[in-house]
Amino acid sequence: MLAWVLAAWLSALVVLAEEKRPLQIYFIDVEGGQATLIVSPTGQSLLIDTGWAGFNGRDSDRIVAAAKMAALKQLDYVLITHYHRDHVGGVTQLADRMKIATFVDHGPNQEDTDVTREDYAAYQKVLGHAKHLVLSPGDGLPMSGITIRALTAAGEHITNPLPGAGEANPYCASEPVPPDDPTENARSLGILLTYGKFRMIDLGDLTKKKELELVCPNNRVATVDLYVVTHHGFDQSNAKSIVWALHPRVAIMDNGPHKGGSLEAWQTVHDSPGLQDFWQLHYAIDAGKDHNVKAEFIANVDDKSDGNYIKVMAQADGSFVIANSRTKHQKKYK
Repeated sequence: MLAWVLAAWLSALVVLAEEKRPLQIYFIDVEGGQATLIVSPTGQSLLIDTGWAGFNGRDSDRIVAAAKMAALKQLDYVLITHYHRDHVGGVTQLADRMKIATFVDHGPNQEDTDVTREDYAAYQKVLGHAKHLVLSPGDGLPMSGITIRALTAAGEHITNPLPGAGEANPYCASEPVPPDDPTENARSLGILLTYGKFRMIDLGDLTKKKELELVCPNNRVATVDLYVVTHHGFDQSNAKSIVWALHPRVAIMDNGPHKGGSLEAWQTVHDSPGLQDFWQLHYAIDAGKDHNVKAEFIANVDDKSDGNYIKVMAQADGSFVIANSRTKHQKKYK
């Protein structure tokens, strides 16, 4: 009897500890590419994209360093949004440095360019050493404690609205018709992460026509707490109709010193109704002072390869804290 009571008590302590443990999200500086490390409250991990190849393993080193900070011994999932070099290029070096259990992607490359075919071929070689999942819109990942749902993949999008979504989008009527995009950007595997009341969206480099198909004429996603600024903040993405309809509380942009952070896209995000704060991985040097946020919200402030990161710690009640590793500045959002 005593042993049973003790076991039940220990089990309750474990559950309580997991409830208090936050969801952790590391926005790793890969100099204008993407590498976002997500660690669930139960310790499962998901890395979204792997940064660039080359640079003496700079990006894989930074990813491994973030994984060590999170006390990870392996990456449970590595999700490749699409097959451009700043997203998939670092996969070979990373696989040499750290065990990867499962790769996740949208399926075969759909871009007719030599460089993308080359990077996709390198990725395929790495796939043979791990499990492989292809996600279609509506599919999820089997992660404990959080929900990962694919919204877009291989040029398609969810057809039915998510729970609580589906309202008419008032911004669609005035949105200019965007051009077709034949590149892998338009095929990006975009996801919605949910942890209790906390919601984060990451659409990779999805471009405007596909953004609008997701939220026009009706918004199939509803609102989010954290918006990962699409396509590093380039003007080919971040249509007003999606950014403003998502109504994010906070935005984080994984730009580089001379990449992303374009004026129109930056202004669209900055002016989004209800946005409390805008964080950047880099000061966008070419954009000028008027199109950059305050220094305490920027992880890297010049064109040197500093590697400072932004960390998010979220609770199931929807509250979260964002911290800047360069300045140690942090802010809590209720």
